[in-house]
Amino acid sequence: MVARLSPAARQGRAFGGYGAWKGLGYTLGPVLGGVLITVGGFGLLFGVLAGLAALAALWAALAVPAVPPLPRERQTVVDLARRLGRASFLGPTATLAAATGALAVGVGFLPVTGAAAGLGPLATGAAVSVLAVCSALVQPWAGRARDAGRLRDRTGMALGLGATAAGLTVAALVPGLGGVLGAAVVIGTGVGLATPLGFAHLAATTPPERLGQTMGAAEVGRELGDAGAPLLVGAVAVASSLGGGLIALAAVVAVTGGVVGAVGANSRAVGEDRGS
Repeated sequence: MVARLSPAARQGRAFGGYGAWKGLGYTLGPVLGGVLITVGGFGLLFGVLAGLAALAALWAALAVPAVPPLPRERQTVVDLARRLGRASFLGPTATLAAATGALAVGVGFLPVTGAAAGLGPLATGAAVSVLAVCSALVQPWAGRARDAGRLRDRTGMALGLGATAAGLTVAALVPGLGGVLGAAVVIGTGVGLATPLGFAHLAATTPPERLGQTMGAAEVGRELGDAGAPLLVGAVAVASSLGGGLIALAAVVAVTGGVVGAVGANSRAVGEDRGS
C-alpha cells in the first residue's frame, strides 16, 4: 500500500518515512514499556498496548484510502518462480534479510556484550535506543537522496550492508561502553541506509498489479533474516564466543553487500554496452 499510494518519483521518501516511524516505535517502546512496568506491572503494559492497537486500527479504518486490486494476467507457478528468481528481486530481498537480521542481533546481543563488560541496564538499554534512533534518522535521508538521483539503489544497499558489517565487527572487537555505543551508531546507520532502498527498488522493478505478491515474498525473506541471524550468532557463540558469533554474522552481511553491489555494477555495464 505504501508503494501504491506514493508517486513513483517519491517512493524512496515514502519508504524512508515508513522506516522512520517504525524506528520511532523501536526507540520509544522499550523506554515507555519500562516506565509502565515500573508504575503498574505487566498488566498496565499490556493494557496500554491493547489500547494503542485498538486506536491504530480505528485510525487506519478511517484514514487509509481504499486501494482496489489492479487487473492482472493469469500467472503460473513457473512464472512466479521465474520472477522471484531475478536479480531485481533477490538482491533487495537479501539486503532486507541481512539488514533485519543485523537489527535483531543488535537489539538482542548488544545488551549482552554490554553486560559482559560490566555495564548496567541503563547503558545497555540506551545503546538499543541509539541504534533505533540512528536507523530512524537515516532512512528518510536515504529515501530523499534516492529520489533525487544522488544515490543508486544497489550502491546504497551495498554501502549500507558494509556499514552494518563494520558495526557488528566493532561490537565484537571493541570493549566497554565505547564499543557498544559505537556499534549501535554504525549498525543503525547501515540498516537505515539499506532498508528503504531495498523496498523502493522492489517497488520500482515490480509490475503494479504484482506489488502485494512481491512485497509479501520479500517479507518472508526479512523474517528469515530476523530469525536466522540470532540463531547463527548464538550457535557460533556456543561453539566459540559471542565475539566470534558477531564476526560470523558480519562476514555474511559483508558478503551479501558485496554481491549486491557487484550485481548492480554488472547490470550498469551491460546497459552501457547495449547503449553503445
